[in-house]
Amino acid sequence: MSTPQILLGANSQGEQIFLNLPMANRHGLIAGATGTGKTVTLQVLAEGFARQGVPVFMADVKGDLSGLARAANEHPKIQERIEKIKIEKYQARGYPTVFWDVFGKQGHPLRTTISEMGPLLLSRVLQLNDIQESILHILFEIADDQGLLLVDMKDLRSLVQWAADNSKELKTEYGNMSGASLGAIQRQLIVLENAGGEIFFAEPALQLAHLTQYDFSGNGVIGILDATKLINDSRMYGTFLLWLLSELFEQLPEVGDQDKPKMIFFFDEAHLLFDDAPKILVDKIEQVVRLIRSKGVGIFFVTQNPLDIPETVLGQLGHKVQHALRAFTPKDQKAVRVAAETFRANPDFSTEAVITELGVGEALVSVLDLKGSPTQVENTLMCPPESRIGPMSPEERVEQMSRSPLKGLYDKAIDRESAFEVLKKRREEAEAIASKAAAEKAAAKEAAAAEKASRPRGRKRQSYAEAITKSMLRTMGRQAGRSIMRGLLGSIFGGR
Repeated sequence: MSTPQILLGANSQGEQIFLNLPMANRHGLIAGATGTGKTVTLQVLAEGFARQGVPVFMADVKGDLSGLARAANEHPKIQERIEKIKIEKYQARGYPTVFWDVFGKQGHPLRTTISEMGPLLLSRVLQLNDIQESILHILFEIADDQGLLLVDMKDLRSLVQWAADNSKELKTEYGNMSGASLGAIQRQLIVLENAGGEIFFAEPALQLAHLTQYDFSGNGVIGILDATKLINDSRMYGTFLLWLLSELFEQLPEVGDQDKPKMIFFFDEAHLLFDDAPKILVDKIEQVVRLIRSKGVGIFFVTQNPLDIPETVLGQLGHKVQHALRAFTPKDQKAVRVAAETFRANPDFSTEAVITELGVGEALVSVLDLKGSPTQVENTLMCPPESRIGPMSPEERVEQMSRSPLKGLYDKAIDRESAFEVLKKRREEAEAIASKAAAEKAAAKEAAAAEKASRPRGRKRQSYAEAITKSMLRTMGRQAGRSIMRGLLGSIFGGR
């Protein structure tokens, strides 16, 4: 049985260049300056994987990948390239696609929950400092201990407020959480909510099985995330795609090496993933890239410059398609040298020199052979796509979405009982208990006052005449008493 392959193009000698599917989960890089053909190369690869029954997911940051769902238009240049590369089974056609959109406008709403995002990635989206990030980790731990489900933004906001109100009681077990840090987290949550977090963090959350689908002919379905609006928040864009990769890594079973990947993931504008990323996050990215191949997932990073990718990640990318680079500045020249050094040299030409001379639709290509070794770099004329170059019209997109197999599954958000409702109920119960205690205390105080008022008062106050009369009688009584005493004593002692 022959090895399944994807035709990429032909070198200057007319030899066809293929990507071997059993090696596709070793990841890849598509690089080049703006306007050199990266998007078309991505399109050709996506078509090739789909034809071989491999589901694909990609982010469409410029809005021009929706054309994958429609057949290519006839053009003399396309026919000329077909003849040069000697493509035998070229067929203009559209591919099975499903559109996604975090904001739910250009595709199915793509949601996740606060719990699934986790404190590490959420901290980056919120732009928290180290202290605030550690407190966010504590808040997630408290939620687990308290049995609080964190689904949407109001769940996390209510948890932050509850922690602030009970910080003294929580300090002993979880450590100090200052009011200033909790307040800063609360403010950043409001910013994220206004930026679309209220829409993104909700249910029903994405089921990863819906990213690995096939049509009735066995073609892999191409999932296209409309990121034309999401890309405006670069941190949210990069963090979202990293979350998606992490979920695939955690949920997919180990499959080892197979005849073809289980899924291919294209990460366009990949530099946004690494810009200003803390070391702990870069380490996590490196770990995911290194280990996710065992789950049968291949990742292709798409960026302008290989320098955008950290060396620890770049070294794991076995397949490389390098379109033209410009060398106008010393920095550009350095990028050209770095790009050239990542290839296995070809004695027929200077890789560094050719990079700056490539035309549109041409690229330097090196892939992995079946032993896992990189082939020598080839100056390659890339294949034309079978689908349309450029976006569909709005009407075509609406029609395509109306035929989606996922229609109706994600359209309406649901709000089940979670941390917000539980904490609200606790607060209402505490307020009811406090109100009842206050009412009982007030009633007891009122009863005590009534009882005091009902007691008989003291003796009637004497008038002035009564006071004089009683005083005189007491005086007369004392004098008479003294006279009697003197008489008695006198007779006693006198008699002696």
